Order: sequence, then C-alpha cells, then structure tokens
Amino acid sequence: MSDPAIALLEFDSISAGIVSGDAMVKSSPLGSIYAGTVHPGKYLVLVSGDTASVEVALSTGTDIGGGHITDSVFLPDIHPDVTSAIVGRAQKATLGEEALGIVETSSVASVIDGADAGVKAAHVVLGAVGLADGLGGKGYVFFSGTVSDVEAAVEAAVSRVESHGTLIRSDVIAQLHHEMIENLGAQLRFLKRVESR
Repeated sequence: MSDPAIALLEFDSISAGIVSGDAMVKSSPLGSIYAGTVHPGKYLVLVSGDTASVEVALSTGTDIGGGHITDSVFLPDIHPDVTSAIVGRAQKATLGEEALGIVETSSVASVIDGADAGVKAAHVVLGAVGLADGLGGKGYVFFSGTVSDVEAAVEAAVSRVESHGTLIRSDVIAQLHHEMIENLGAQLRFLKRVESR
C-alpha cells in the first residue's frame, strides 16, 4: 500500500460494512482495498489510491453505511511511516531510548489519524500502531525520540484524536526502563509474551 491517500470506515455492522465495501471498490479505481472483521464485532474497510478516487469511494461508503459507521478517517497525504505501520512493516525503533510517547484510542480510524498527525509534527520514529484485534477494538500508537519531539508528537496526535472523541489516554515516559523496552519490543500481547519465555 504505497498510494498517497487512504480512507478507513469503521462499522458496527458486519453486513453494512460488506455492502459498503463492495460499493466503494465498484465506485472508483482504487489502488487497494482491505476489509474484514475486528474485535469486538466491528467491520473495517480501508481503501487507498489517488486522492480523487479515495474521496469518491469514501463518499460512497459513507452514503451506504450511514448510521452503522462508528468512525472514519480520510488522509489525502498520509505519511509513509503510517502506511508501513498499518501493513505491519513499522520501522524498528529503539523504544524509549530517550522517550516513549503513547496515545490510546477507542477506535482504529482515530489512532491512524493521530499517528499521521504525530509523525508529521515532530522528528520521531513511529514504533508501533496497534489496531483493534486483541485490543477490544482499541488502537494505540508509540512514538520514540527526544523528550521534546515525543511531547510534540503526542500533543499533535491527541489534538487530532480528540476531534474524533475517542481519546482514552496519552502519556510520555522519559527513559523507559530497559526491561519495559525489552517487553514492548518483543511482544505487546501479555499472553504471547508469557508463552514466549
């Protein structure tokens, strides 16, 4: 997914998500579409492509999905680090080398929006973007860098996330303990982490 624009619709109905996703991909020539279920019983449709095509697809999905859309995001010029994080190819950061910023949200759309805002606002490394599955539908993003840059990234991300009304919490930790760095770098899911020992 290397297209310049993305849009994501988050549905509370699997059926509405499938119908909307089908209409979206039929409405304009897209670079890609990713759709599927996430916990807890939500359906996500993520499309990418040129800005005009993504806008048409988003408008189509919004019209059809209507009251079943719980959140959405449109990023006409998404930062490439966010795209890489979404598809699981996030840059390997030295988490907390100087500081770690965390933003936690109640939706996938808002955490993608916040990640984009944060990485554009300051010189930070996007350490991870967690999306819904195994998180009860929540999202999180990690920023790593100097304390001042991480603070700026978190502030920008929080501002963007607050426009969705989905902020759960944000924190900046200076000099994260090395054992926490090891745990975060290895596996954030607790049971997976325990099982790997």
